[in-house]
Amino acid sequence: MSPPKRKRGGQGPADKKAKKVKIVADGGEAPSKSEQEKKNEFTIPAPVSMGKWTNKERVLIFSSRGINFRTRHLMQDLRNIMPHSKADTKMDRKDKLFVVNEVCEIKNCNKCLFFEAKKKQDLYMWISNTPHGPSAKFLVQNIHTLAELKMTGNCLKGSRPLLSFDPKFDKEPQYALLKELFIQTFSTPQYHPKSQPFVDHIFTFTIADNRIWFRNYQIIEEDASLVEIGPRFVLNLIKIFQGSFGGPTLYENPYFQSPNMHRREMRLAAAAKVREKQMVKEMQKMKRTQAKEEVGKDVTADVFLTPAEEKPVYIETEAPEPKVMKKNKHKAFKRQRMQKARR
Repeated sequence: MSPPKRKRGGQGPADKKAKKVKIVADGGEAPSKSEQEKKNEFTIPAPVSMGKWTNKERVLIFSSRGINFRTRHLMQDLRNIMPHSKADTKMDRKDKLFVVNEVCEIKNCNKCLFFEAKKKQDLYMWISNTPHGPSAKFLVQNIHTLAELKMTGNCLKGSRPLLSFDPKFDKEPQYALLKELFIQTFSTPQYHPKSQPFVDHIFTFTIADNRIWFRNYQIIEEDASLVEIGPRFVLNLIKIFQGSFGGPTLYENPYFQSPNMHRREMRLAAAAKVREKQMVKEMQKMKRTQAKEEVGKDVTADVFLTPAEEKPVYIETEAPEPKVMKKNKHKAFKRQRMQKARR
């Protein structure tokens, strides 16, 4: 039997092994002693990416029409930190969500991050395992992109991340399911062609206030401290479905409040404040009018008044006698009086 033929292009990844290299002196002749030869020989390790790429996870990241610039930058940041991701054109709003499964099949992807925009202000994110499920729908809040944050952290493009999860993910079944979805979606497969064989950043998923907080940190080599890179966002879980982009509901978040209800409550609260201010103004006007009336009717005004003695009533029956008017002599002027006094 003839020996098996090798493929073109040189040795495969399995044929790459560690090599021994001999250092020769400048004179061109190697020393004869075997001890010196052993000292001058050293081993070159095999390439780090010599292994075989077996985990063929591919994530499709795209969105519907109507997203704003912040969502577009967030999608680009996620593609940069996930080398196993693919991009696609925006999907029309009229198409149903089941079309996403066909798009993933065309792109040869088995995971999907789909951003759905509504009313040009609300952003929803679907994380799905296509085409059989499960899938989860989130409301995305507090988005901050890499260009907006300008953090001091930095990492190698294409490097593989560590994933850190809150201990609450292991306590409740819905969070355990989401943890497995996040692991399969955000973790870069080993020996991926576009990935680098380094681990220098970490994705953290923290549960607080019934929401999932996503952060991306750089791992510093010197002291293993963490410096934030970005992006950052908050995921508010709505529902978990059994199928991909639909199907029976496995879990529904009882703490979720739709953005429309939240805005309605904000408007009602603002209207209640306005009505309260008007009521306060009316009460102040009422108090002012009451105060003026009370000042006009002073109760203590008659305290120091003493009653006068009653006099008998005298009625004159005859006319009174006329009074005799005395004629006054002519008075001299002051100058004349002064002259008389001097004499």
